[in-house]
Amino acid sequence: MSEGRASPASRADLLLGWALEAGFDRAGIATLEPHAGAGASFLRRLERGLFASMSWLGRRPGRRVVPASVLDGARSALCVALHYHPLEGEPEPAGDLWPRVARYARGDDYHDVMERRLRRLSSRIREAFPGTGARPYVDTGPVLERALAARAGLGAVAKNTQLLDRSGSWFLLGELFLTLELEPSEPLAEDLCGECRRCLEACPTGALPEPYVLDAERCISYWTIEHRGEMPERARAMVGSWVFGCDICQEVCPWNQHRAVPVERRRAGIFGLPPGRAELDLAGLLSLSEDGYRSRFRQSPMKRAGRSGLRRNAAVAMGNRADPAYAAALEHARESDDPVVSSHADWSLGRLAGRVRKSLGIRD
Repeated sequence: MSEGRASPASRADLLLGWALEAGFDRAGIATLEPHAGAGASFLRRLERGLFASMSWLGRRPGRRVVPASVLDGARSALCVALHYHPLEGEPEPAGDLWPRVARYARGDDYHDVMERRLRRLSSRIREAFPGTGARPYVDTGPVLERALAARAGLGAVAKNTQLLDRSGSWFLLGELFLTLELEPSEPLAEDLCGECRRCLEACPTGALPEPYVLDAERCISYWTIEHRGEMPERARAMVGSWVFGCDICQEVCPWNQHRAVPVERRRAGIFGLPPGRAELDLAGLLSLSEDGYRSRFRQSPMKRAGRSGLRRNAAVAMGNRADPAYAAALEHARESDDPVVSSHADWSLGRLAGRVRKSLGIRD
């Protein structure tokens, strides 16, 4: 088969079918003209400092606004989605001691899972259309993924800034940029949010100050994943008992109240907690050795926070829960040779002591 012997529409149909065969749940084709509205919104967030310390987002911002710039000769993007919501009836991890982790991060690293599939898909396309240039991305490059996926018909950007369609927002995105000309998919025309403001009202930290705007400085996901080193005290109270990410703005969305995920999606490798991580409670996470961290989180998206960050987050979660049962683990962590872990353990012990004094009626 060659590019010249197939129309853009027939090539698009063929590649969309191949994307589903590669293991993705949905796929669409996006054109690569510069982003207008989404690009302007991104640049405004940069100007307002809403990305906190994530300075890399400001490097060469023009590449994000002009999607064709990521691959010489790029003409189309094959956008894919992979659902990660738990299966119907699958229980949540039990017990108050279990660390709160965003659902997408509980299993294998979605970057690896999706990139392998995109690379196999890329090979199939280049074999069928010799000379085709291809470059995959899975949250790993200068791509406004949600804007591109919306253009490809995979959903519409919701008020919580997540991509949303009628199946909800529990899905991950990837792209395969191609030098092939493909017939674009139809964008989703309807507004799925309407007058609903549940996500804005439910965010416990006010990280969604207005619809379609996220302030990273007030986002639990930012503080538990991207921030390095000491966490300001205002942020420590803010993150509650989350140790990696946050799902609150998705949990309250009416479109996410149904949990119908095909059984075959269990093969995606991104559901549930695998052995080694499932038994880690907060105390176990706080006391995690370097070897333990490497063996347990080697294939996990949670490695993004690093061992020091995960231990820091565990200490903060213990302080916010203020359960005296954590005292021994925090006392041990206070002697850690990692000053970040030590200082956060000390802060949490102060929180525990404050709760004890309060229960005894002792005023500071």
